[in-house]
Amino acid sequence: MVRAAVLPAVGAPLEITDIALPEPGPGQVRIRLAAAGVCHSDLSLTDGTMRVPVPAVLGHEGAGTVVSVGEGVTHVAPGDGAVLNWAPSCGQCHHCLLGEVWLCASALSGVGAVHARTADGTPLHPGLNVAAFAEETVVAANCVLPAPDGIPLTDAALLGCAVLTGYGAVHHSARVREGETVVVFGVGGVGLAVLQSAGIAGASTVVAVDVSPEKEELARAAGATDYLVASATTAKDVRRLTGGHGADVAVECVGRAVTIRTAWESTRRGGRTTVVGIGGKDQQVTFNALELFHWGRTLSGCVYGNCDPARDLPVIAEHVRAGRFDLGALVTERITLDGIPAAFDTMIAGRGGRALIVFP
Repeated sequence: MVRAAVLPAVGAPLEITDIALPEPGPGQVRIRLAAAGVCHSDLSLTDGTMRVPVPAVLGHEGAGTVVSVGEGVTHVAPGDGAVLNWAPSCGQCHHCLLGEVWLCASALSGVGAVHARTADGTPLHPGLNVAAFAEETVVAANCVLPAPDGIPLTDAALLGCAVLTGYGAVHHSARVREGETVVVFGVGGVGLAVLQSAGIAGASTVVAVDVSPEKEELARAAGATDYLVASATTAKDVRRLTGGHGADVAVECVGRAVTIRTAWESTRRGGRTTVVGIGGKDQQVTFNALELFHWGRTLSGCVYGNCDPARDLPVIAEHVRAGRFDLGALVTERITLDGIPAAFDTMIAGRGGRALIVFP
């Protein structure tokens, strides 16, 4: 039995309880978690914005130590450090063959499996494949990436979602070039990663936008040159800070229609807007045909930072080791499993950056 955070049903309170976790079967790995980040995607599972089978063990951003491996697993061994990859690619579908592994058709095929059971025998599913909100987890071998050398596992947990997503949004989706101006909407864990990544890309002006005035210090520590509290004049304010033209690139990390529209309006003519935030189906964004022609802007979605984790994790790790990326700067609270519900409340209230569950 291990302790875990279970979502019994969509809209129901999270339950911190003991679960019965099986030993790894063929092609599986058992991991003892060192840390797991509390991401907005986990919150999106609780309210039904993202749909997965329930009841489920939540958590998808984590790192830990390999406890045991099943038959056929050779790329990690007991005692190895590991980073969890919640969206593994199959390598065989249409998108994988195109090199777009972040769009793999089978990436979430494991969410319907029976991952563990409650004390009364109720089957549990792995929320986003890896069930990282638990002391230990059992995952498919392709969900396990060797942890980079020289990075503590508690910090490495952030690499599995926030950092890959933020770094990829800048370097793969928006493709920020040296000297360009960037505006980032939403200063949560992913937004903070975007700000740091924009600095790595050589952006000249980096504007952070958030509804909370209290996040200015966080944003500036992550590399923002300017900070704006979101308002009806945000797009005009961004143009004022970028020579009157608007930003070359806007990265939206909120997932709300009004924020997406404002991000688009904040870019210059011919600019690029990348949407990272996950919004609900009710969030409708509208444009008229003339403005699409006149402004010549590009609006694009971004899944998992358009990253190939196996390729990008070593690159990001080198930035971390060289001091160009500060993983600790994303974390504003270190908690236990019991602190997850409060961390969700903090997220809903728009406060703080990343809450990190640290396991004893």
